[in-house]
Amino acid sequence: MSVLTIQPAFNDQMAEVNHYPVMHRQILESLDLQNRKVVVDCTVGAGALAQKVLSQMSPEALFVGMDKDEDTFELVRKRLGKAEERIQLFKADFTDLDKVLEDLDIKEVDTFIFDLGISTPQLSNPERGFSFLKDGPLDMRMDKNAFVSAYDLVNNLSERELANIFRKFGEERHYRKVANFLVRARKNKPIATTAELTNIITDAIGTRYRDLKIHPATRVFQSLRIAVNRELTALEEGLKKAIPFLSAGARIAVISFHSLEDRIVKHTFRDYAQEDILKIITKKPLLPDDEEIRENPASRSAKLRIAEKI
Repeated sequence: MSVLTIQPAFNDQMAEVNHYPVMHRQILESLDLQNRKVVVDCTVGAGALAQKVLSQMSPEALFVGMDKDEDTFELVRKRLGKAEERIQLFKADFTDLDKVLEDLDIKEVDTFIFDLGISTPQLSNPERGFSFLKDGPLDMRMDKNAFVSAYDLVNNLSERELANIFRKFGEERHYRKVANFLVRARKNKPIATTAELTNIITDAIGTRYRDLKIHPATRVFQSLRIAVNRELTALEEGLKKAIPFLSAGARIAVISFHSLEDRIVKHTFRDYAQEDILKIITKKPLLPDDEEIRENPASRSAKLRIAEKI
């Protein structure tokens, strides 16, 4: 994949974006940012966390922001415009991390931040197709230039392949039934919108959904998003590319939002710790406190793990 460098434009106005940076207090308390020379945010998103990180960094330090959703960069420009000389933004996936750093001639990094999941601007835009609460095209691509969308998976994979995605990436208990209902429904016409998909999932789960604490479509939408964007593979590869760039005493922090992501982070940190490359700072993941959950209910599933280069 080619890497696109984007220079942020100066702007006196901050972006009016309703995006709460999850667990930012724990991030700021744990990373000693004022003494870091190079900080890489691998999921810069709308820049809400980046804004807080930059406020703690030395004026001489470099901030590198990455994201494969180029729609977010205009929001980042507005948030971070005053820090123009201190930041570099790249349209890139985790798997391009080494290319980004090599392009900047960076040999060592003092802090890596991975804030996984999906941002509020992405969820709130029905045209992106991420939310079952807003009707829109069945897309779910974080990189809009990617070849495969959720529409392609839902309408072309076999019943067995769909069931496997729902089971593996969504941990959906009713994976077989949901897959069966989708395959039967698409015989009449393609499933083209998030509302159509949501209605089919709800019909498949039936009265069982009344006992659920979450919307019945939650896990299926999650699984499709993960499959479309190859999120777990990219995370595992990105972590393995990041760790060799860490300087001695540097830290890597990862905020995950479901068990599949957290498991990859936990096992990767453990494997490098066993080789005496990393020291695990968070023996158990840090969780959002009650105050944050009240302020931002979407943070309730977040887990933060931190490791340090030996």
